[in-house]
Amino acid sequence: MYPAEFEYFSPRTVDEALELLTRYGEDAKILAGGQSLLPMMKLRIASPRCLIDVNRIEALTGLRRAGDRLVMGALCRHADVATSPLVREHLPLMRDAANLTADVQVRNRGTVAGSLAHADPAGDWPAALMALDTAVTIAGPGGTRTTPLSEFIVDAYTTQLGANELVTEVSVLIPQPPCGGAYVKFEKRAGDFAVASVGVQVALDGERCRSVAVSLGALGAMPIRARAAEERLQGQHESPDRLGDAERLVREAAQPFEDTRGSVDYKRHLAGVLFRRAFAAAMDRARGRTVDTLHL
Repeated sequence: MYPAEFEYFSPRTVDEALELLTRYGEDAKILAGGQSLLPMMKLRIASPRCLIDVNRIEALTGLRRAGDRLVMGALCRHADVATSPLVREHLPLMRDAANLTADVQVRNRGTVAGSLAHADPAGDWPAALMALDTAVTIAGPGGTRTTPLSEFIVDAYTTQLGANELVTEVSVLIPQPPCGGAYVKFEKRAGDFAVASVGVQVALDGERCRSVAVSLGALGAMPIRARAAEERLQGQHESPDRLGDAERLVREAAQPFEDTRGSVDYKRHLAGVLFRRAFAAAMDRARGRTVDTLHL
């Protein structure tokens, strides 16, 4: 199928893009990578009257360090994250997520900010970044505001973003060493959306877990933090009993629904298995061991 007729604009500044969003409101859509939007337009699931292509806005590009945070402009591609030395050194969980996202073509065009704004429950970036201290900066007619990712995503395919607002950047707190993270997912086919995914970020104090974050993807209407599992491990030494308890709590935190990818029980089982693998890889990285991106 072909998209419905639409007007096309290519602004050069954020202010120009905001003026267009204000003029057209809910009839407008932002085009960055277009990896979700364009297929939806071809199927006419989405039929915007106005398409605002932000790819020429220089202020939205780049990946940089600003103090203790990694800052990604709204046009930062998945491939930019995957090849960043800064990410490789400090945030291996993000490198996992970038390398496991879809295929090469999507990674070269798709953007991290676009993935968060789309808020697909099975998307990799919302699930992965929920395990980190992530903030989203939004520009609108009244100025800019920054909100935690946990508040930005409010439901499946639903965010705080207003019809006349634009994500300008995403920032992540760079963890203090010794620390490590990992993101793993199970998919039916290579490059597919996740059947289930888990992100784990740990920081160590000697051999104790100084802090632990566990996020679950494709296991509910939006990414989930397994808070009870985190509390079971925080401040503790790694042990089979504690890990067993944490795995059980991860399965209990999962809120999957049955579909063609599997039953509720199957997905809860996957959540526990993926947690074990992600936690082991995160601990190895925190201890200075090299672990490649995890492909299952």
